Amino acid sequence: MIGAGTGAMAAAARLAVAGDKVTVYERSASYGGSLGRHEHEGFVFDTGPGLLHLPAVQRDLFVKTGRESLEQCVTLTQVDPASRHLFADGTAVSLPNASRAGVASALDAALGAGAGERWTGFLERARDAWDRSRRPLLEEPLRADHQVLGRDPYPALRQRRLLRTRQAATVAEIGAWELGDARLAALLDGYALSYGLDPRTAPASAALLPYMEQSFGSWYVMGGMRELARAVYERCVARRVEFVFGAEVVRVLEKDGRAAGVELADGAVAEADRVVLGVRPHAGLVPGQQVWGAGDVTVRPGAAVPGRFTVLLSLRGGREADAVHRTVVHSADAAAEQEAVFGGRVAAHPTVTVLRPDDPATRPDEAHEAVTLTAVVAPQGPVE
Repeated sequence: MIGAGTGAMAAAARLAVAGDKVTVYERSASYGGSLGRHEHEGFVFDTGPGLLHLPAVQRDLFVKTGRESLEQCVTLTQVDPASRHLFADGTAVSLPNASRAGVASALDAALGAGAGERWTGFLERARDAWDRSRRPLLEEPLRADHQVLGRDPYPALRQRRLLRTRQAATVAEIGAWELGDARLAALLDGYALSYGLDPRTAPASAALLPYMEQSFGSWYVMGGMRELARAVYERCVARRVEFVFGAEVVRVLEKDGRAAGVELADGAVAEADRVVLGVRPHAGLVPGQQVWGAGDVTVRPGAAVPGRFTVLLSLRGGREADAVHRTVVHSADAAAEQEAVFGGRVAAHPTVTVLRPDDPATRPDEAHEAVTLTAVVAPQGPVE
């Protein structure tokens, strides 16, 4: 296995349970991939994702690979309210966790009568998209014919536009044509933006993102998301998966038309019956062959992916009892922000997400607080 991110470790654990002897080669000094941690003078911060939105995936992994459940290995807590949103016009709304009716009521109270109904109708259509795509895209192996859905699974409403009937094809068009409120559109755009997607071009099926969060909830791992990576790593070790850290794989070896091992940066060679790639492939990894074959499901070649600018704050003063775990401060000029982020420039007024976990493990004592500020920014190139 090349790479020790959580996805690669999950695959390693499942392969080990199936009877394979698995060795993981990771070029960095530790496991976890994007689930990193920064510690300073008693303060602890997640440097990657701060919340878990689809715990069923991890629960299934732990059920299939050992006796202890996910909840026996980490402490999961529901974040409620799931998020607080501050809009450019000064409106604020707190959305309860995993409660459709509660979200609708909160939106009606904050944005005006009818806002909750429009958002609920949108989520009902997003549920149809989830039902259509869940099995072929998430639960079954991807086929070479990866266009298994035939068309975008989101059942957009038919709209009369410019003397003809049209349907929203992007996230931005859903916001403009179906939600009927700039603040609801900003709420939807924020979900896409947080995943590095441009609302102007992201397909309507990205409606799955708010649907999953508001249907399955937002969860926090006590001690930080790094604890989840630790639990997956320990599950691998319990299944006798071996880890080699500080070992960069530079080439996959081939013999008789199949992968036969890997070559490391220091010249060492490790033979194998199979090689599983748990990282993004790069040119030259398999000499003499294209990284992708005809008909493969590929990542976008050369696509520049937005990054995140993160500020870690070690603050004096205890966390207020009524503080919200996650607050999203929406941009005063969403169009300008999107032009900047996806045009390679710095946004003057970005959307900022504030994370304030109520977790004693993240602070030295009750008189201090660890707070994380994050904004999506234009691609910055390779970062080590």
